[in-house]
Amino acid sequence: MRLSLINPVNRLVALAKVKKNRWNRYRRWKPLSLLVLGGLTPPEWEVTIVDENVKVPDYATMPRPDLVGITAFTSQANRAYELAAEFHGLGVPVVMGGIHASMCLEEALQRVDSVVTGEAEGIWAQVLEDARNGNMKRVYAGEHANMDEVPLARHDLLPSGYALGAIQTTRGCPLSCSFCTVTAFNGRGYRQRPIDDVVQEFGLIRERRVLIVDDNLIGTRDEHIARAKDLFRAMIRAGLRKEWVAQVTINMADDDELLMLASKSGCKGVFIGFESPTAEGMIEVGKKFNLHGGRDFKASIDRMHRHKILVVGSFILGLDTDRRGIGKQIADTSSRYGVDILNTLFLTPLPGTHLWKDMESQGRIAANSFPEDWQFYTLLFPVACYKHLSSDEMFREMDECVGTFFSVPRILRRFVGNLWRMRSPIFALAIDLSSRKNLALNRKTYREFSLTHDVEK
Repeated sequence: MRLSLINPVNRLVALAKVKKNRWNRYRRWKPLSLLVLGGLTPPEWEVTIVDENVKVPDYATMPRPDLVGITAFTSQANRAYELAAEFHGLGVPVVMGGIHASMCLEEALQRVDSVVTGEAEGIWAQVLEDARNGNMKRVYAGEHANMDEVPLARHDLLPSGYALGAIQTTRGCPLSCSFCTVTAFNGRGYRQRPIDDVVQEFGLIRERRVLIVDDNLIGTRDEHIARAKDLFRAMIRAGLRKEWVAQVTINMADDDELLMLASKSGCKGVFIGFESPTAEGMIEVGKKFNLHGGRDFKASIDRMHRHKILVVGSFILGLDTDRRGIGKQIADTSSRYGVDILNTLFLTPLPGTHLWKDMESQGRIAANSFPEDWQFYTLLFPVACYKHLSSDEMFREMDECVGTFFSVPRILRRFVGNLWRMRSPIFALAIDLSSRKNLALNRKTYREFSLTHDVEK
């Protein structure tokens, strides 16, 4: 039996355009969810994984699979449905999973044979058995996995050539930000994999640099922090010789032992959601956690820098509190904090989030011709109606934000600082150059978006 697992491409996403921007190669990682499914698949199945973000193959020339599995975020849904239609034409059944199919079940069921909702670990064996017997169910309801039963991912199923490997050590997030799908899909419970399993899987990853895909690696409570420290100690003892980056919350800066252990275990950078340069903005999206204790963000980042850890700061543009000038405010605030790499995204209502429910009830979903418009839900298009900014003004603010932070003088200043302090200067420079180049690519796709969506001038 042949199984093909596919990660669809969204051709509007600049990071997928490696030929047009070679620096994007340093921001691409393996689709971990499909590698986990590979680990769950019994040996009588021949497993092939296709990552269309690397290359879109000619499926008609490939050996005909007995089952196709497709994962998709919302922005990948259009391509997922295209693939389903193509394989239906070949007489191959298609099962779809991932966040979008779980949140938009009826839509997905109109286009694929079966849907796995939620986490697949507890149900995947049944999906394969039913496929082999030719009696697949329409819906397989996955539940939150017991993390002791999550298998080692099959990192051997994709070729080398990625800049980043990928691994997961926890699921769920104790925070409940209004724009985020994590709590809807994985829950607020903070579930941890056994540390021995994590260390063993690290050893299976061929890439030297690894993205830990956890939504919050260190958690928010004392017992979460203690577990993170134990994980880092185990990684140090194992002598993994890996460099890793991860998503964390700003409280990582509060514990010097945690920072020391993280750095010693290979931490080179962390991704932190600041969300807004104002307290009002953080409260609007439900990120009050950032405001606990009257935190000094610059001092927090300085403490991480002392351990040679780069900081990627993420901000959202288009909040109800945002007005003209917010783009430059985000760029200047990030520079003042000492952020090494800036990640600014448009406020995007994704299905299943509190934000989606609120904006839908208020008639504020602007790009609403579904499923076609899902392709624009990449977080890089102004797909909603914003309180104080038109769509065209939103893009101008984004242009100002990215252009200011990734200006040549600021890139050079950050590079010299990182070089002087030996904080992964070449890696940080590659991301800076990638972001600067992607600004031009995003301008082109925005013009295409505005032509089809009658953006006000």
